[in-house]
Amino acid sequence: MSETTAPVVPVTSVASATRGRRARIALRTVQVLLALFYGIASALPKLIANSYAVDSFEKIGWGSTGMYVIGVLELAGGVALLVPVLQSVAAVALSALMLGAFIVQVAVFNGENAATPLILIVPLVLIAWVRRDSTKDLLNLVRRRA
Repeated sequence: MSETTAPVVPVTSVASATRGRRARIALRTVQVLLALFYGIASALPKLIANSYAVDSFEKIGWGSTGMYVIGVLELAGGVALLVPVLQSVAAVALSALMLGAFIVQVAVFNGENAATPLILIVPLVLIAWVRRDSTKDLLNLVRRRA
């Protein structure tokens, strides 16, 4: 009589794999939500010259050119958050954009909505850190093309 045995997988490694999978799904969900936010809620009003956006950029002193530039940067960053090889770089770039937004909110608008860019920086920094290997992949792609 022959006995077949299956490899023993510790319960902790199964639980760890499940947690890891859930964390990856949660992070990807956050990336998608941020991409939608930057594309629809933030970039779109600037790109269609919504009166609120126009007034804000006039108050800053950047006019319509600055508004369109920021809108394009936000849209590009939102899309890049969804591209695996660009996700970390996009998160860093959007974090820098949000730091600038914070400074403008404090300097021009007396801190009226200054918390919003700071709140957005938190998940962006997390994405940049967790997906940092994608930056290595991007560098390898650039080096192969050069």
